[in-house]
Amino acid sequence: MPGARKTFFRLDSEKQKRILSAAIDEFATWGFHRASINRLVGVLGIAKGSIFQYFGNKEGLFSYVFDYAIETVKSGLKKVRKDTEDLDFYSRIKASLLEGVSFIDRHPRLYKIYLKMVFQEDFPSREKYLKKIRLFSVDYLRPLIETGIRRGDIRGDLDPDMAAFMLDSVFDRFMQAYAVPFFDSGAGIHGASRDEIDRMIERLIDTLRLGFSSREK
Repeated sequence: MPGARKTFFRLDSEKQKRILSAAIDEFATWGFHRASINRLVGVLGIAKGSIFQYFGNKEGLFSYVFDYAIETVKSGLKKVRKDTEDLDFYSRIKASLLEGVSFIDRHPRLYKIYLKMVFQEDFPSREKYLKKIRLFSVDYLRPLIETGIRRGDIRGDLDPDMAAFMLDSVFDRFMQAYAVPFFDSGAGIHGASRDEIDRMIERLIDTLRLGFSSREK
């Protein structure tokens, strides 16, 4: 995939951050096809040719924003995985979903871009981008499931791949409901306080326990 060129990384860090933030705003507001390099450079006060020197084209710029988003998600979940390595499976899953909700709170523009990719627009290389997100999610969840099976937190007869697929689907839907009112479907997730979200996730985890838990427990 295209992305940032060496010329971009030669810029000082503050200018890189300004360009990244403005690009995130542009794609979050307008999507890919309606995003405007002219509008972007107007906000930044730089020459239009600079963007092409830094990223090649609009897709290169979007690819850089996408890679930044993925690395930001990975960083948060990597910390969760490390901080919870001594906890049981269900505590780790709860912490992971809470981190997902916190990501939306910290980076609402990035999550808005993701929603546009999924529901509103046929971005260039959309299939590759979304596949990368889903594979990353499953690759994060599968080791947690396998560890849970080894520790006896989860039934040994569960298929780790199918369990990871199911958890990824549940997480994705919960986060969509948290971010967008009409995805909520009356569950009360959208607009809920952090304490309420915590209780809802706990009820969700209780439901998982019914199907996942080892029969010996």
